[in-house]
Amino acid sequence: MRFALLALVFCGCVTAAERKPNVVLFLTDDQRADCLGVSGHPLLKTPAIDRLAADGTRFRNAFVTTSICCISRASYFTGRLCRTHGVGDFQTPLPAPVLADSFPVLLRKAGYRTACYGKWGIGGPPPKDQFDAWDAWGDQGTYFLNLDGKRVHNSEYLTRRAIDFINSGPADQPFCLIVLYKSPHDVQQPDPRDAGLFKDATVVPPKTATDDHFDRLPEFMRVSMNRSRAVRDWPTPTAYQEYVKNYLRCIASVDRSVGEIMQAIAACKVADDTMTVFASDNGYFLGERGLIHKWLMYEESIRVPLIVHYPRLKKKGQTPEAMALNIDVAPTLLDYAGVAVPAGTDGRSLRPLLEARADGWRAHWFYEHHYHARGSKEGAIPRTEGVRTADWKYITYIDEKQPFEELYDLKADPFEEKNRATDPTSAGKFKEMKGLYEEYVKKLPPAVLPRPAKVKK
Repeated sequence: MRFALLALVFCGCVTAAERKPNVVLFLTDDQRADCLGVSGHPLLKTPAIDRLAADGTRFRNAFVTTSICCISRASYFTGRLCRTHGVGDFQTPLPAPVLADSFPVLLRKAGYRTACYGKWGIGGPPPKDQFDAWDAWGDQGTYFLNLDGKRVHNSEYLTRRAIDFINSGPADQPFCLIVLYKSPHDVQQPDPRDAGLFKDATVVPPKTATDDHFDRLPEFMRVSMNRSRAVRDWPTPTAYQEYVKNYLRCIASVDRSVGEIMQAIAACKVADDTMTVFASDNGYFLGERGLIHKWLMYEESIRVPLIVHYPRLKKKGQTPEAMALNIDVAPTLLDYAGVAVPAGTDGRSLRPLLEARADGWRAHWFYEHHYHARGSKEGAIPRTEGVRTADWKYITYIDEKQPFEELYDLKADPFEEKNRATDPTSAGKFKEMKGLYEEYVKKLPPAVLPRPAKVKK
């Protein structure tokens, strides 16, 4: 069927400029920005993802506007902040008008064949009627599933589903494929094929994984879920080693999956016409300050990998310094598909950066995290808001009776070790950053608070 389209191209009936690009979104769960081979990880090899970066654009400064899966995934699909898409917890679905303006639904209206596989991660009834193919789940899912009577790893399962979708469609219809991995979300269960990776290696703990850095934290962080789960999941140095290695092994399985799916696209002769985005829903602490998971506004939690690969651009190996956000993905995909970006979108198309054109770009952005899990025996998650520029970060913890604020000079202090909020020499910058934060709060809608519910990971 795909040869029909090729014949039209060769006879001049369809030009490259006229063809809508296929769209592929690979989204991992809890993957730090530095956990890729191309990012310089000392142990992990990710050749398939590295190839996307080598032939495309890897954003060196990519972030999520809320570091938790349900909210961030809603932001990827809609281009909206939590305050404007309305998903504040694991039970709440995307409101119908917001779902209608999500990029996969709009692409389907524009003639795309659409599929969603894996961890949808958003509550409510699954919106499977909005897709041509759907095999996704709103909860965490499991690491092993049944496929044709065989027990296979989550990443392998998604690979087979994605390849079947790619091979089953008409050649003259563009497709939108969303692959939502569970890996490397805790507690990691790697594919048996990867169980031997890093067996003889030693994971070097991060610079800030010390008692001194933990002791510097305020009391509400020292008793938070970020700490209790760290103690639970790696009570000994040996347990830490195995935890991190399993985390990396799960990413290795994702890389294999990406490689096989991209090979299937190439085999169908549509690689040049496919825009591929690889990203993660949030970062992850691996012992920094004695913490685990994400949620907070420190760099390890909010930084994510973001790679855009599109052969038509003929731009290879770009690594822009500009700050890209998860809310930029939806408007970018719509832009290249020739679909109008809906009103209410908070992000902006990355097209100027992808095409290396001079353009005024954002100088700052707003962060929020309101899923607090109060009442949990594991401790609450501190509610956090703040603002980040290229070189500075302001953080405030909005539930504390005694206001606690942080200010970091990221250029001089990339590991965020020196809080300058009360430093007299930084008083001017503190006032400037806090004022910028307050302006965001004034102009944005009220925060979306989570419903009372059982704690989910």
